Amino acid sequence: MENVYTDRELLQQVANGDKLAFRHLFELYKLRLFSFVLQMTHSRVDAEEIVQEVFAKLWESRISLAGVEYPGKYIYTIARNKTLNHLTRVARDRRLQQQVWVNLSQFDNATEDILQAQESQRLISKAVSQLSGQRQTLFQLSREQGLTHEEIACQLGLSKSRVKNMLVEILKHIRDYLARYSALIATLCCINCSLLLL
Repeated sequence: MENVYTDRELLQQVANGDKLAFRHLFELYKLRLFSFVLQMTHSRVDAEEIVQEVFAKLWESRISLAGVEYPGKYIYTIARNKTLNHLTRVARDRRLQQQVWVNLSQFDNATEDILQAQESQRLISKAVSQLSGQRQTLFQLSREQGLTHEEIACQLGLSKSRVKNMLVEILKHIRDYLARYSALIATLCCINCSLLLL
C-alpha cells in the first residue's frame, strides 16, 4: 500500500477490518512508539512488548476506531497508559523494580533517538531532585551502586521494609512525573522522526 492515505483514513480502513491498512499503520508508528515507550521504561524488551500490546489493542477494538478524530494522539495515549500500567506493576514487584534501577543506570545514550534520551534523563533527574535528601541518597544507592534493600537499610539506619516502601514511593513519584511530561516526550519523538526524514 502506497503512503497516500492520511492517518485518519488508515484508521477508518482498519475499523472496516482492512489488514493491509493495519499493517501500514503498524509500520508508520512502530518505531516512534518504541522510542516513546523506551524513554519511560528504559528497557528495549519491555518497550517492544508494550508496542505489540498497543497494536493488539488497536486491532481488537478496531470497530471503535472509525470515530477517532486524532489518530496520533489516540495511539500515543494507549501507549502511555499501557506503559504506566507496566510501571505500576514494576512498583509492586521487587524483581521488576530492581531491573528498572539497572535499566535506569545502564541506559545507553547512543540510541537512534539521542535527543529523547537526553530529555528523558533530564526529566528523571528533575523528578529525583524533588525528593528529600534521604530519598535521593536511597535512589542513588539502589540505582547506581546496586545495593540490596538490606544493605541500604544497614547503611541508612532504616528497616528493610521501610527501604522497600520508600523505593516503591520513589518509583511512583518518577512514574507520575514522567506521566505529566509524556506529551512533551511524544512531541520530541515526532519532531525527531520528522528531522530524520528531511
